[in-house]
Amino acid sequence: MLFYNKNLKGYSRQLRKDMTNAERLLWSKVKRKQLQGYQFYRQKIIGNYIVDFYCPKANLVIEIDGGQHYDDEEIKKDNVRDDYMGEQRLTVLRFSDREVFENLNGVIERVNEELESP
Repeated sequence: MLFYNKNLKGYSRQLRKDMTNAERLLWSKVKRKQLQGYQFYRQKIIGNYIVDFYCPKANLVIEIDGGQHYDDEEIKKDNVRDDYMGEQRLTVLRFSDREVFENLNGVIERVNEELESP
């Protein structure tokens, strides 16, 4: 079982209510076990982080990055976060919000590929 910071519960709930449009779009494709029967959770607390989507059965985290993720400071923070996820034996897939809007089928295809890998 993964450690999680209980102090983030309220913030996690708020993030579920205030999902971005890109997160809503991807959620519409992964919720209710639509991808190969895998269960995904949104705005899940893992350690001291809240990830956009988490599939425990596949040890998979999906992050949707908006424009703020592309400045140097945010890239460093994302790298630290991804390293932590790797230490927890989780695979992180990152997609830009633009990629979700412009190539949703490609995003879903990439997620499916990860679900099929051993």
